[in-house]
Amino acid sequence: MTKGTLFLIPVPLAENAAQKSYTAFLGETINALSTYIVENEKTARKFLKEAGIKTPQSDLVIHDYGKHKRNDSMVPYFKELMTGKDVGLMSEAGCPGVADPGADVILEAHKRGIKVVPLVGPSSILLALMASGFNGQSFTFNGYLPIDKVERGKRIKELEQLAQTKKQTQIFIETPFRNNHLFEDILKNAAAQTLLCVASNLTAEDEFVKTMSVGQWRQERIDLHKKPTIFLIYRT
Repeated sequence: MTKGTLFLIPVPLAENAAQKSYTAFLGETINALSTYIVENEKTARKFLKEAGIKTPQSDLVIHDYGKHKRNDSMVPYFKELMTGKDVGLMSEAGCPGVADPGADVILEAHKRGIKVVPLVGPSSILLALMASGFNGQSFTFNGYLPIDKVERGKRIKELEQLAQTKKQTQIFIETPFRNNHLFEDILKNAAAQTLLCVASNLTAEDEFVKTMSVGQWRQERIDLHKKPTIFLIYRT
């Protein structure tokens, strides 16, 4: 039996950013699908509506792989795919599989011999890298840094060293309500000449992207509390 295709459908990063985020092909694709695997059913339905889905919401089959269900069997998610039906995979924001638990679903699809098709859309990590002015040929996304202040300070120094020795952009994030603490720890632990880019609320109406040396940042006052933010460091 022919298997279906798993389409990876990016989701806007911010409110009122649908127009910037969706391509015409994405619109065509969602209107050819009626089954979705999603991280958050409520936001998925909202974004499908914004993207112009014509299928009535009541006719959609939504498989929720939210954090409380990730240890469950993946078999139910693949019922439609294994019987030849195409399915869309959606993150809660940005690109499925990139700093996103949907990667587990994608890997399982490959194991089952299911074709995977990534669609074009916003990734906060790549948008931040694009706007930073840092090395885009060699970069590492490090995810979250340690919560413990001492360990986090050590990790910031390690990343700074890697940025200098490898000429490699180091990218990392924090839970939005802890952004200000991380920002303060970068200013405390990094050298004054290290370059820091702060990219906050990307694609939103109040988007903020700025690159300066740590020494210059020490003279600035910014509030990143509860604003999704990407931090990037580099040494020229």
